[in-house]
Amino acid sequence: MMRRGLAILLWAAALTASLAAAQTLQVTPLSRDGRVLVSFKLADAFTGEIRAAIHSGLTISFVYRIDLKRSSALWLDSTIASAEITATVRYDNLTRRYQLTRMQDGRIESAKETEREEDAQAWLTADFDKLPLFSSAALEANSEYYVRVRAHTTPRNASFVWPWERHDVTGQAKFTFVQ
Repeated sequence: MMRRGLAILLWAAALTASLAAAQTLQVTPLSRDGRVLVSFKLADAFTGEIRAAIHSGLTISFVYRIDLKRSSALWLDSTIASAEITATVRYDNLTRRYQLTRMQDGRIESAKETEREEDAQAWLTADFDKLPLFSSAALEANSEYYVRVRAHTTPRNASFVWPWERHDVTGQAKFTFVQ
């Protein structure tokens, strides 16, 4: 019995790892007019499970944690600034419409409604273009930085709870700040 449980646990871990490996998070930072603009897109994230959960009426959120960091040769990389973007979709089975909400650091930035599933999918994974998330005032000229984006979905379906947070997908991109 114990072997069977271990085999199921290993199979589930391998399946989760293969699904996460199939997804890619493309990140593009751009420094302009005193701001660091961040664009990102999560590819292959709209799975059949996500689609079924949305169509069941469950509210699904994609949470993106964005960090502006500077590499360090001797110690841990220093975090200059952080932001969190949450894109949420809820499908109303009666009206057959998707209610979409976008929050930044806990504040509602925008909300809209649509009938098209493609719009809901783009809202969750692709409509993140040149977001003015960080000020470049604290950055040193001619220094290299990077933007790291970590993404996960909520609610999470897990049979046990880890004592630390696990992100499904991570992407990053380096840039040199030129003043």
